Amino acid sequence: MWRLTGCCGLGSQCNKRIARNVQLNLTDATGPNLERTLRHLNLALEESPVPEFEWNRLAQVLGPDLLGRLLGTSATSVRRYRSNARTTPDEVAERLHFLSLVVGDLAGAYNEIGIRQWFERKRAQLDGRAPLDFLKGRWLPAQPGPRRIQELAGALLSAPAT
Repeated sequence: MWRLTGCCGLGSQCNKRIARNVQLNLTDATGPNLERTLRHLNLALEESPVPEFEWNRLAQVLGPDLLGRLLGTSATSVRRYRSNARTTPDEVAERLHFLSLVVGDLAGAYNEIGIRQWFERKRAQLDGRAPLDFLKGRWLPAQPGPRRIQELAGALLSAPAT
């Protein structure tokens, strides 16, 4: 049995271990067992926020104003968290990670301008509301509204190419 502990990429300075609770049993790593183990690993990675790496990319794509609105914080706080002038609170890191996954899904179909517009554009699949309407204040990724946003963005990955 191997214990998998990934790192965020900071080497010996890393204090954020990714997938630290995943154990791989490679003695029977074939077919369904391997598939199940890899699914479990993928879920653990998706649930591992690493704000040190997510701030820069999301601020670049969304800009500090929109990112602050989506996170329920100010653009000034975004700049401070991004520069490590302040430690990112856990609840903000959780929302940041969620947005990172959503933006990653959107990046397969939109450029940066399109991604920003996606959050503000009303959508029939959201009953005429914009994704931003579901991501206000101190929302939690597990709530129904944010889950709808994640499903909508994720559906772009399975959309047929034209």
